[in-house]
Amino acid sequence: MYKKSLTLGLFALLSVSAIAQNPLQQGAWRAALLRNDGNKIIFNLDVQQQKGKTVFYIVNHPEKMLADDVTIVKDSVFINMPVFESAFRLKIISKDSLSGTWIRKTTSKDIVMPFTATTKQAYRFPAVNGNASENADGKWKIDFIKATGSEREAIGQFSQKGNQVTGSILTLSGDYRYLSGIVTGDSLQLSTFDGIHAMVFTGKINKGNITDGNVYSGAVSTEKWTARKDDNAALSTQQVTKLKEGEDGSLNFSFPDLDGRQVSIKDKRFKDKVVIIQLMGSWCPNCMDETAFLSEYYNKNKQKGIEILGLAYEYSTDVKRSTASLRKFQKRFGVNYPLLITPTTVSDSLNTEKTLPQLTKIKVFPTTLILDKSGKVTEITTDFYGPGTGDYYTKYKAAFEKKIEELLAK
Repeated sequence: MYKKSLTLGLFALLSVSAIAQNPLQQGAWRAALLRNDGNKIIFNLDVQQQKGKTVFYIVNHPEKMLADDVTIVKDSVFINMPVFESAFRLKIISKDSLSGTWIRKTTSKDIVMPFTATTKQAYRFPAVNGNASENADGKWKIDFIKATGSEREAIGQFSQKGNQVTGSILTLSGDYRYLSGIVTGDSLQLSTFDGIHAMVFTGKINKGNITDGNVYSGAVSTEKWTARKDDNAALSTQQVTKLKEGEDGSLNFSFPDLDGRQVSIKDKRFKDKVVIIQLMGSWCPNCMDETAFLSEYYNKNKQKGIEILGLAYEYSTDVKRSTASLRKFQKRFGVNYPLLITPTTVSDSLNTEKTLPQLTKIKVFPTTLILDKSGKVTEITTDFYGPGTGDYYTKYKAAFEKKIEELLAK
């Protein structure tokens, strides 16, 4: 009995040692988050060794988001997402299999979803109905329908090569970043995961129409959707946030930066300069894309007389928590302009009144304010669309840069 126990103990020790020496298969993995209703949110991983350390790439073609804050202890793997309060707590089942949970913090309780990943099925979606008999390529006018019957408009911009589909969906409050999937027969499947968005879109394509559409988002949320191909599809252009009647465009605020120093819009550094104010949050995927754009733009153009300020509306008023989350943004995107922590939260119904009472309600993040050299708000935009939207992103950048150049010339 003693010899048998010793043998089993040595076998277990050797197994753990083997895992520790070469813990995970490198290359493509297929990951799945299990929803409460049994549906799965599928996405891909690319596991690599860099400088002797295991790193993960979250793959939503063509984006590969590096997650390099990875700790492996024996058969446990801990992955903190590079931005957002989002993490994986996993167990190594074998070199080609992982199991555990994805945890995402919110304004209240955490979202926790079971997670599995394997290298044995590295594709995203199987071609269960064979080659594509329909084509998702092009622009689509989309209607999302909630269980309550309320509807919201959107635009789909997809590209199909063979049976592989990439693209994005644009709504009045932003875009769903990079979607990736397949058309097999007449069935469309798209998905995305970026640490906040965790979504799957399914539907049937029939001669320029998408029917029987379902959206599975996070652990429980569902919507129906339909679409028709429309090269002229456009979203409503009604301004979401604007200056209140009677306001002259002047702002007056002072909030702490990530080091606790008070920064005011009245400070000398902003005087006689064109100032861009980014209303954002470290929980917001579109804010992530806008931060990447603004950080690069600022580093290239700040000498022209431009300043940028980020006003953060976080999940909580816990300054320590907010600072830690915002520093991820600062580090990841090389942000050299001030990020200020507002004394309210994104879910506070009075957050606008408490921070920028000159404006009507802030409904969309990011919202961008552009101030001229006199310190007056000249433009408020809520139509930032990120790099996953292709031409929309290109056009947004061009219009933004043109506007700033015009203000600098005055």
